[in-house]
Amino acid sequence: MLTAEIKTVKGTMKVHFYEKDAPNTVKNFVDLSRKGFYDGLTFHRVIPDFVIQGGCPDGTGMGGPGYRIKCELDGDNQYHDRGVLSMAHAGRDTGGSQFFICHSRQNTAHLDRNHTCFGKVVEGIEVIDLIRAGDRIEKITITETNE
Repeated sequence: MLTAEIKTVKGTMKVHFYEKDAPNTVKNFVDLSRKGFYDGLTFHRVIPDFVIQGGCPDGTGMGGPGYRIKCELDGDNQYHDRGVLSMAHAGRDTGGSQFFICHSRQNTAHLDRNHTCFGKVVEGIEVIDLIRAGDRIEKITITETNE
């Protein structure tokens, strides 16, 4: 099982990935994280009771890694509940590095099966509520366990 620790200036969130439902999206995020792509980037878009969004290298919401990945919208975990990690995009199959974490199910249900859910915060969920626009991602650490 792959997990991530997303260390921010406001605290750390531990994420369990949906490897079965979104294997390519998980691999992309893990690869970028291991290369240090996200280290020092900001949460450039924060909308209370909706999402916190990061992963844009230029901080505008328009940047990415220089390639696009396909959406993975099938499977049992494609629901945008509180704490769910999902790929941001500008249209189907245009994601790359930007991701968001959901604040609430109430305001994110319309995203179901439109954006790829690829993990969920299992520890540090309160950090979502503390993040403000411009807060930095200090480091994302990936761990592999035999659970």
